[in-house]
Parts: sequence; structure tokens; C-alpha cells
Amino acid sequence: MNFKCISDLKSNLSTEYNIDPGLIDIVPELCPRDQGMDLTVNCFRLARQFKSNPVDLAKKVVDFLNSHSETEDVECVKAFVNITLTAKALYRDTVAVEQAILDDGLIPASDQEKILIEFSAPNTNKPQHLGHIRNNVLGRALCALFSRVGHDVTAVNLVNDRGIHICKSMLAYQRFGANKSPSDSDKKGDHFVGDFYVKFEREFQKQLDKIREENASLHDQSNQALFLNTEIGKAARELLVSWEKGDREVMSLWKLMNSWVLEGFNQTYERMGIQFDHTYFESDTYKLGKTLVLDGLEDGIFNLTADGAVEIDLTDVGLDKKVVLRKDGTTVYITQDIGTTFQKYSDHAPDRMLWIVGDEQIYHFKVLFAILQKMTLTCSDNLMHIPYGMVNLPGGKMKSREGTVVDADNLFDEMAELAHASTTERCRSSIPENIEERAEKIGMGAVKFMLLKVNAKTTLTFDPEASIKFEGDTGPYVQYAYARIASILRKFERENNNSNRKIDWEKLDSKEEKFVALQCARYGAVLKKSAADCDPAYLANYLLDLTKNFNRFYKNHSVLSAKNGSLKITRLELCKRVQIVLKDGLSVLGIETLEAM
Repeated sequence: MNFKCISDLKSNLSTEYNIDPGLIDIVPELCPRDQGMDLTVNCFRLARQFKSNPVDLAKKVVDFLNSHSETEDVECVKAFVNITLTAKALYRDTVAVEQAILDDGLIPASDQEKILIEFSAPNTNKPQHLGHIRNNVLGRALCALFSRVGHDVTAVNLVNDRGIHICKSMLAYQRFGANKSPSDSDKKGDHFVGDFYVKFEREFQKQLDKIREENASLHDQSNQALFLNTEIGKAARELLVSWEKGDREVMSLWKLMNSWVLEGFNQTYERMGIQFDHTYFESDTYKLGKTLVLDGLEDGIFNLTADGAVEIDLTDVGLDKKVVLRKDGTTVYITQDIGTTFQKYSDHAPDRMLWIVGDEQIYHFKVLFAILQKMTLTCSDNLMHIPYGMVNLPGGKMKSREGTVVDADNLFDEMAELAHASTTERCRSSIPENIEERAEKIGMGAVKFMLLKVNAKTTLTFDPEASIKFEGDTGPYVQYAYARIASILRKFERENNNSNRKIDWEKLDSKEEKFVALQCARYGAVLKKSAADCDPAYLANYLLDLTKNFNRFYKNHSVLSAKNGSLKITRLELCKRVQIVLKDGLSVLGIETLEAM
């Protein structure tokens, strides 16, 4: 919060303690409502910077602020200094939030980094589903947050386009596809290919059930252990071997089916407003990891096991031993990640690398990062896994192999339909011409906000109907506040073209108006904290709080029917500040605003 009295306090303490003002971090918080003041400076926290007694420091802060021309009242509770600002100072500095939004960066140049974020990482054997949506939404929001505060961000996607799961779809297409294409079935390419993945799994299960029926001793063995006992499983493995050998016909089919899926992915990404600076393909990078491991074997980083596999001993960092090359020389998944990570660093030289991947891979990334440190990757101390929890539906978990997954595209269609129905009901007889566009923005906003308003680590249940409501902790609730302000401003412009537009901040004397202004002034600090914590939920919940406080103000204080022109103009300016923050904050979260809802 960039209030002048706080800036002056920083300068005063800089002189008092002979410390560079740029090193002094004073972040006032909103004073609890029951204490009836505006801001609180925590001198317990501040005292650490000066290595002084918090109570003594608080007394100095009180003495300085008591004499400041822009404070009405200052009190000390233990080492917490509560401040009441003058109306002029409060609202003048609230307006400054607009400039903060327009600034190139909110953090100093010395703190700005090159950050590479890998997210999405779909497989080319099926369409993206609800879990991918959470990954995509979280990755895009983090990219926007880091960029918003001033970092140089590179967004990358690693497409998993090789392996046995891809061969399953290919084999099913060979057997059941009849040389048809997505256009023949009037389907997106990723959905078309995904249907064959489901066909494979159903045929595999049928064969598996028969094997277990004939041999009761196999009932306790897992599907994976029995995979090669089935005819279709053996055939899929043989197809994978042919792919690895570069068989011309197999490679031709692989490229064709991948092209169908990638075209479908691009349509989904476009609908979500997601773009990547670079897309990697596992088929291009998986061999690099093997080369790096063999080099590391010569350097003593890795070692040979008794049966000829290559492993690394990570027990010295509290982890297990990890095989990185099988005894037959084939790679494991982490080997591919090693190669891709080195490739990404070679291409982009980031200061930091982040991965948005589900929480079931937490241990995998601990192992990967430990290996990369031993291999002395340049930025190995700045690698971070951002895990996220599973997304369930009210009806339970999704299962890809059974074809019960909620496809991203189908969910988006459903959300648009729900938004269309809700908007139609609200508009009644005056249905707007752009109802389809509105429904799409509201539906997508509802999905994104619902997934971002909770911390990524939380497993959540996504309820489409609850997320689309215009009341409550939803995206449409925040979007509607923006649209309401737009409507207020349009009505004012129609009716008051030649009115006196003098702003007088001292006219605003209610606690509701003051709290809205204070909330607006927090915006820059919220962006910085949300980015520093890698947590878009902090920003999303701030926008919810701001919306609730604005609605409380709007309910209790008329804007266009204010008792005099100056009060009307001043309240309109406060509304504009809220609108600016809501638009910018929603944009960071990847959510579009509407001028009318």
C-alpha cells in the first residue's frame, strides 16, 4: 500500500538507523474492523530489519506518525501501530493504484528473474480432461502473475507423444478404425483418437477377464503384471518395439494420429486462452537423457548394478536408489525428464524452472531435482514442483480407461449452456444479441475461478451448477460486479454530459467507502505476495473480498442518486478504481470481463 505517510516513515527510519531506504520493507496491513482504524504496521516484524526492540521501535513509529499531516489518529497496541488516515490521503493514494497497474513491474529490477514454467503436458492418446484443465488454468495464471510483477516468463509445454499408451490407441485404430479420419466422424481429432484408447482398454479387459477365469491363481495379480499375457497387450508391445526401430508404416500412422490430436489440443488451448512460447515433444528429447546418463556414468555420478542397470544412490539426501537405465539399455521416465530439463536450460537459460504437475508426482520431482543437483545443472538450486490435487465431480472420480473422464471440451460446452440459461433467465424478455459470446465468457470464467480460488494443493470437487451462480464465491459474481460498475458509468455518461465533475475525496466519510478504498490500495501488494507464494488463490480471494466490499458499499450508499453532484462524482471515481482492479486481476487469472451481464 503506497501511502505517503508510510513512505515518509520509511525515509525517517532510514535516517534514524542509517539504512538504505530500499532495504526497508514496510507493508502495512488492513486494521481489523473491530478496531475501527485503517492500517496496521507490525513492529514485531519490522524490528527484525533494524535489530531493535519491537516495543521501542513502535514508540518511534507512533511519535513520527502522530506528527504527520496525513494521519488523523495513531495508537499502539503492544508493538502494533494502528493508523487512521485523513480522507484526502486515503482516497488520493487509492487512485494511485491505477498507476501501479500501468507500471512495467512491481518488483525492483534486481529481483526480476527469467522464469521457465512447464505445464499442461498432455498425452497424444486422448483429449484433455478436467485434471488437465486445472493444470492449464494454474500454469497460465502463474505465468501471468510472474509476468505481471516484472519477471521474464517463458511458458513451455512437454507433449507426451511416445510410449505404450500411444501405441494402445494406434493398435486399436489399426484394428477398428477402418481408415477413417476425424472429419469422417465429425469429431475433434483428440476425441477421435481417444475413442480408440477406450476401445483398446475395453478389449484388453475382456481378454484379461477371460485369462483370470481360466486360471484362478492369477486373480491377485495386477493388470499391469498380466499385460503381456493378453494377445492385445503383446501386440501393443510389439508395436512399440516397431516404433522404436523406426518402422516406416508405424511411424507414418504415429505421425498421422498425433497430428489429429495436436490439432484438437490447439483448439482446446485457444478456447482457454492459453499460449506457449515453446512446445517440446518427448519423442524428440527422450534420447538426450540416455546420453547424459551414460556421460554421468563415466564421471562417477551414476553406477552399474550387479545386473547391468544404471542407477544413482540418493540415500545421502534422504531418498532411495534410483534406476535411470534398465539393464537392456532402455530409459525410464525420469531419464527423459533429465534430458528435457537440460534441453530447456540450453534453449532458454532461466534463473528458475517450475513444473505444474499433479501431487502424485511429488516424490518423482524430489528424485529428479536431487539427480540434477548431482549433475550440476546450472540452476539446480532453483527448481520447483508446483503440485496440485485431484479434481473430482459430485458423482466421484474420473477414470480415463473406462471412458468416464470429463473431457475439457465437453465441460466447456456444458458450462456455456448453463451460463446461457442463467443469463437468459436474468434478462427475461430482453435477450441480448451477443448472448452466445456472453455465455462463453461467463462459463469459462466460472471454471477458471472455481479451480483457482482454492490453493492448488487442495483436492476439490468441481460442481458446474454451483460455479456458475451469480451469487457466492464464484467467477460470475466477480464478473457481475465489473459489469455493474460499467452499467453505472454508462448511465452517468448518458445523463450527465455537461455536469460539474469536481472530485472531493473528503465527501466520502462512511466505513464502507473507506474499506473499499483500502482494499483497492492493497492490490499491488496482493499481486506481489501471490506471485512470491506461487499461489493464484490469494489473488482470487482478494478479488472476492473486494467484490463483497464493493457490493456492501453499493447497497448502503447511492451513487447516481447521491445527495449532491460532488459526492456523486467522487463515488463514481471510487467505483472506477474498483473496476480497474477487478479487470486487471481477472485478466491475470485468465478471465475475461463483460460490459453487461
